[in-house]
Amino acid sequence: MEWTRAIDGYCERLDPSYWAEPLNAVTNLAFLIGAFVIWRRIRGAGLPLATALVVILAVIGVGSYLFHTHATVWASTVDVIPIGVFILTYLFAANRHYWQLPVWHALILTALFIPYAAATVPLFAQIPDLGSSAGYAPVPLLILIYAGLLHRRAPATARGMVLGALILIASLTFRTIDGPLCALIPVGTHFLWHLLNAVMLAWMIEVYRRHMLAAPQGAR
Repeated sequence: MEWTRAIDGYCERLDPSYWAEPLNAVTNLAFLIGAFVIWRRIRGAGLPLATALVVILAVIGVGSYLFHTHATVWASTVDVIPIGVFILTYLFAANRHYWQLPVWHALILTALFIPYAAATVPLFAQIPDLGSSAGYAPVPLLILIYAGLLHRRAPATARGMVLGALILIASLTFRTIDGPLCALIPVGTHFLWHLLNAVMLAWMIEVYRRHMLAAPQGAR
């Protein structure tokens, strides 16, 4: 793999220079701000998985910043991996504590995300103009599935997840229209994906925090 190969995938980038995507780069601060806000809320709560998610959220911001400044294959890898780690970590937390599954059962159910994504991404890829956003589209669908299954068991958590899915759908919309609207919006709309995605990820950790604090001590 050509790790240093340049990638020009966003409307804002017009040349290979470091600051060719200033909005796309600077808006990654939103991930760090979101991580800081949620860290203050979970501090001292004894929620190790929430702490892990906050750390990953901050790493997402750093990885995305590196991608939108260096714009190379290696930077793209650094951008994508933390997102995948966040998804799997959150799924494990949900399986472990929303469903109160034993650790191994939660791990197995979490691992099923891989064949789920493999089956659904090609289906979403058939949607015209969805483009690379098809790779993320299974996530809001899965959140809504979980919310639907949880609506009786944990209604407040389910409502929070629905809100998170809706924010993610809006976020994906701005990611998707970045290229098609480039002629109308020269700076693109990808930076709004960053802002809304940071809000959504921080909110999902907050949903987990609220669920855990509302749960009986023995269920934590």
